[in-house]
Amino acid sequence: MASHETVDLTTDGPAARILLNRPDALNAWNEQFGNDLRDAVSTVAGDDSIRAVLITGAGRGFSSGADLKEQRGSGEDGLPDLSARLKEIYHPIITELREMPKPVVSAVNGPAVGIGCSLALAADLIVAAESAYFLLAFVNIGLVPDGGSTAFIPARVGYARAAEMAMLGERVPAQKALDWGLINQVVADGELEAVSGALLERLANGPTRSYAGSKRLLNRRLYAELAGQLDAEAEAQRDQGQSKDFVEGVIAFVEKREPNFTGS
Repeated sequence: MASHETVDLTTDGPAARILLNRPDALNAWNEQFGNDLRDAVSTVAGDDSIRAVLITGAGRGFSSGADLKEQRGSGEDGLPDLSARLKEIYHPIITELREMPKPVVSAVNGPAVGIGCSLALAADLIVAAESAYFLLAFVNIGLVPDGGSTAFIPARVGYARAAEMAMLGERVPAQKALDWGLINQVVADGELEAVSGALLERLANGPTRSYAGSKRLLNRRLYAELAGQLDAEAEAQRDQGQSKDFVEGVIAFVEKREPNFTGS
């Protein structure tokens, strides 16, 4: 299959691999990346010959989240409408990953941050390298979690740990994520490709209809209100994007200093 500018999509029989490929930016999400990933996910979802999908990152990271350099003002006050791209690009990606009737594996090879963390957790099975970590960094720039993370994390590990990730904005190393039950497996860095590849091959040649049925039932039990939660996240993120704390958070991030939040 043809590759995109920032995402590579390859197939090997019934197995598909999506490689997030902006390594110089730690696979941060800019507009091109979002569009490329949406197209790749839509392609594998609509191809009945593909029976399992793996997502991983090129270079040192899985994905460092949204590219803050691309946050542009779109309102009368010059501040960005952070809900627009969520609804137009990010939500279709997350929804299609959850709803496609085939298993999805995340092979997390490094930092999975912000929307990158949400993307990893949207998969059915998650394998992480021991150097990887998961981080809801939104609070560190005055935002709230999005991309479905407020649905995925409580479903996997409960309220207490979800609140810890959302409100403290601290790294959860791979081994800790495994101990919590956030992910399925941790392997040595050098073994991630082989282990995740073997899992992909197993799923791609397994009972696809059985996998699809299990996924559908788990979605019904755990994510029946995912669409509403995504909308709620987007509305909350739009409001936060208009706050002084968000402006301060981004400036502090760019200036590599601690932010001075005022609660406004």
